[in-house]
Amino acid sequence: MATKQLTAIAATKAKPREKPYRLAAGSGLYLEIMPTGAKYWRWKYRYAGKEKRLALGVFPEVPLAEATDLRDKARAALRDGRDPAAERRERKLAVRAALGSSFEIVAREWLSKQTHMATTTFDKAQRELEVHAFPWIGKRPIGEIIASELLSMLRRVEERGKLETAQRVKQRCGQIFRYAVATDRAERDPTADLRGALATPKKQHRAAITDPARVGELLRAIDGYSGSFITLCALRLSPLVFARPGEIRRAEWSEIDLERAEWRIPAAKMKMREAHVVPLAPQAVAILADLRPLTGGRRYVFPGVTDPKGCMSENTINAALRRMGYDKAEMTAHGFRAMASTRLNELGYPPDVIERQLAHAERNKVRAAYNRAQHMDARRKMMQAWAEYLDALRTGARIIPINREARR
Repeated sequence: MATKQLTAIAATKAKPREKPYRLAAGSGLYLEIMPTGAKYWRWKYRYAGKEKRLALGVFPEVPLAEATDLRDKARAALRDGRDPAAERRERKLAVRAALGSSFEIVAREWLSKQTHMATTTFDKAQRELEVHAFPWIGKRPIGEIIASELLSMLRRVEERGKLETAQRVKQRCGQIFRYAVATDRAERDPTADLRGALATPKKQHRAAITDPARVGELLRAIDGYSGSFITLCALRLSPLVFARPGEIRRAEWSEIDLERAEWRIPAAKMKMREAHVVPLAPQAVAILADLRPLTGGRRYVFPGVTDPKGCMSENTINAALRRMGYDKAEMTAHGFRAMASTRLNELGYPPDVIERQLAHAERNKVRAAYNRAQHMDARRKMMQAWAEYLDALRTGARIIPINREARR
C-alpha cells in the first residue's frame, strides 16, 4: 500500500503529542512534531554506509514546497558523491571565518595593537572609524572590499565638507588593510587605488594671536571671563604651559606637584608617546592652587560639566574664546602654543629649548637623546621669564625687555 503523501494542510493541522512523532513527506523527507508544538523538517539519507539526518528548517517558516526543494538539492549533491551535511558545515565555517575577518573586527584588532598612539590620537582614530567607516563596510569581509566601495564611503565624508577627515579615514583604512595583508586576511590594500581620488584640503595653520599688544588684550579678556571658574582657570593656564589642549583638559591632580612646581605628563597622554615635564612658573602654580579646593578631590584638574568624573570637553576652551569675541580664524585653544613659540623665537630664545618645551619630536635620534637629558634648567628659566613677560603685556606694556639670563 502506497504511503500517503504529506500535504501543507496536514502539516498545519498536525497537533503535538506526548512524544515526538513524524509525518513522511516522501524520499526521506519528514516533518517532526515535538511535544512543545514546534515542527521541524528533516531529511534522512545514507552516506558512506551510515544513516544521517539533515535539518531543513522550521515549519511554517519553511513551507512544504521549499522543504521539498531543499531535499531535492541535497539529493543532487548526494548523487554527485558529496555529503550534504558536511557541505553545510563547511559553509557555516566559511561564514564564521568571513565574519571573523570583517573590516570592523580586523580594524578593532589593529587598534588594540596601537599602543604607541597617544590617548587623544587613539580616541580620535577609533571615533572616526566608528562614525565614518564601520556603518558602511564594517560587516564586509575585509578581503572582499574593493576600491570603489571605499571611495563611496569616503565620498559621504567629503560631501559633509570634512575633507581632512576623509583623508585621515583613508589613511587609517590603509593601515588596517596592510595589517590584514600581513595577517593573511586580505591580498592587497585597495586604498592604493584611490590616490588622487579625494579632494585635497587646503593647509590651514591654527589661528593664533602673536602681536604683543593683541596678546595683552587677550589676557585681559581672559581675566574678565564671566563663565565657569574651572574654565577660567584652564584659560589662564593655557598660555603658561605650552601644552596641547587635549593634554590640558586631561591633566590629573596625580600628575601635578605644586611643591616642585612641575606637571609630569605620562607618555600615554603625549602625542609622541614620550613622558614630558612642564616646569610651572609661580603664576601657573597660583592658578592651580586656587583651583585645587574646588576640584582637588577629583581625578581631573579640569572636570567636565555634564560628567564630573570625566575631563573637560574638547570644545570648552574654544567655546569660551568665541564667547569672549574671538572667532576661529583669530584664536583657538591650540593657538596658545603658537603664540609662545612665535614670541619666544622672536625674543631670541634657543630653538632647541623652545621645541623641547613644546614636546615636538626631534628627527635626529642622537640629538633627541641629548635633548631629553638637557635644557631643564634653561626651560625653567624660560617659563618663568615668559610668565613675567605675559604679566607685563597684560598691564598694557608695549616694549618689554625679557630677561637675558633666562635665554641662556
